[in-house]
Amino acid sequence: MTVFGRSARYYDSLYCDKDYAAEADYVDALIQRWAPGARSMLDLGCGTGRHAFEFARRGYTVFGVDRSAEMLARAQEQRARLLPPGLGRRLVFAHHDIRGLRLDRTFDCVVALFHVVSYQTSNQDVLDAFATAKSHLENGGVFVFDCWYGPGVLSDPPVKRTKVLQQGEQPLLRLAEPAMHVNANLVDVSYRFVFEEAGWETPSEFQETHAMRYFFAPELALALQIMGFKMAALTEWMSEREPDHHSWNVSVVALSIA
Repeated sequence: MTVFGRSARYYDSLYCDKDYAAEADYVDALIQRWAPGARSMLDLGCGTGRHAFEFARRGYTVFGVDRSAEMLARAQEQRARLLPPGLGRRLVFAHHDIRGLRLDRTFDCVVALFHVVSYQTSNQDVLDAFATAKSHLENGGVFVFDCWYGPGVLSDPPVKRTKVLQQGEQPLLRLAEPAMHVNANLVDVSYRFVFEEAGWETPSEFQETHAMRYFFAPELALALQIMGFKMAALTEWMSEREPDHHSWNVSVVALSIA
């Protein structure tokens, strides 16, 4: 089972306040700036499809892949429920690990959003994910992703957090406890989910640990260069501002080159 195994059913409730529409507008603007007219998209780590839905509404045809079968099942169900048939036909979802994906076709653009790249914890994982992006782009194609940014993470380290939400009639408590590994550029976030079930006298619970990597600009530029990209832009996520030690999340625009 992947890290989004049991928690997949709660994922959209946990991030119900996330502005997917605004994020899609932001990424769409980046794509159109660097690859005007781009309309076909490969979405690496598409999760429950919420970004993909927004890109379909903006005229893209999207091929979304994820290694969590549970997340993809939610994407398939919500596509029929949230999108009219005409837009739904713009979307295809498939079960793949992004590190080894080869579809024998290319796209105008590739995206990997909501920290998908930060889930690539080893150097080989990162290079393999970038190789997948490269293999699905023609020269001049654009790869856009976001990730945790090292200066921000080290200046403002993650702390224990608690989030309470309602899943239908069911209250859910998520407790997050991070463990830093500064010599590996990693944070292990241990999530404990506690929820009540009808007919049970005591709450049920389960745990997941998500290993997250944070990056620095030179290592991103080098990894992209090795895999045949040029890093065209590095900005604070959802802004045009140059990232600094206050920036926890950054967006990267990479161009596929010969």
